Amino acid sequence: MKKKRVSIKDVAREAGVSIATISYVLNNKKGESISDETINRVREAIKKLNYVPNLSARSLVSKRSNLIGVVIPQAEAGKEFMFYNPFYGEFLSSVEYEARKKGFHLLISGTEADQKYIQVAQNRGLDGIIIVGIYPDSFFQELKQCQIPIVLVDSYCSDHYFHSIGINDRHGGYLATKHLIEKGHRKIAFISGMVKENGVNSNRLLGYKDALEEYGIDFDEKLLYLGDTNFEYGIKAGARLANSKNGETAAFATADILAVGVIKGLKENGLRVPEDISVVGFDDVYLARITDPSLTTVRQNIAEKGRQAAEIIIQTIENEIKEKRDIILPVDIVERDSVKDIN
Repeated sequence: MKKKRVSIKDVAREAGVSIATISYVLNNKKGESISDETINRVREAIKKLNYVPNLSARSLVSKRSNLIGVVIPQAEAGKEFMFYNPFYGEFLSSVEYEARKKGFHLLISGTEADQKYIQVAQNRGLDGIIIVGIYPDSFFQELKQCQIPIVLVDSYCSDHYFHSIGINDRHGGYLATKHLIEKGHRKIAFISGMVKENGVNSNRLLGYKDALEEYGIDFDEKLLYLGDTNFEYGIKAGARLANSKNGETAAFATADILAVGVIKGLKENGLRVPEDISVVGFDDVYLARITDPSLTTVRQNIAEKGRQAAEIIIQTIENEIKEKRDIILPVDIVERDSVKDIN
């Protein structure tokens, strides 16, 4: 026989309190005159009866789903998520942890040409959305119709409707290139995923050009290696670099996952890092510390980016934030073993 589900009435009866008191404790309501002794008694009753709140019923009462949508890039339309890049794993882990602490859950999605994301948001009753990366302007305009809080991460969309959080990608590209120049390198390859207008890679390329100009080095398009932001393309770029006739002594890769692939591609073609070619990455994911050689890289605080994205969306949902927030987190260089000083 099917076991009867424990109800909030059962918990109230066991604890000797009202249903309203149980609700206050479950929802961590502030300002209610409930003693610590009563709170402990309620929690003991919940534990004893193994009570699990009915989220569907609670959402009907509160008019909230406690569900946050997270949109992350796909490798290509209709293909898998970009989880092969450790950046997304670190980011999502931080978002999920912060959301879970506040009683929220995540719905992770990509976007499909044949399914408007606004339909997902409406059908699932999302309370808010976190969007990572660059999408067509029409996508952002469509989402405004949801009339729910939205945080953009690593996007250069300047619409006043959206909160935003990111880093100064141009400055990060400048720091990476400047570091190599100051180590004596003047022929520096730029290895990147596709450079989209107003995207992170386009801004990192601008920073690369800024550093070259500052040190009187001419920009050379032959030193651009553009493909996909993944390990496999990094290997291909490393192989091309190893066989290049352009005289590169160093490379700046716009993501650590790319840089690690570049190092492998160089090694497979008989070159050593940093003895023959120096490599700098971007992100400072865990992989940067354990690759051989360990990777000099531009560090951004990925976990903090995720935490603040979750915090902003939840505070907006709960009406604790009413004005647009734009947050820029700092970046800096982490020196490890993949760069040789040739001065």
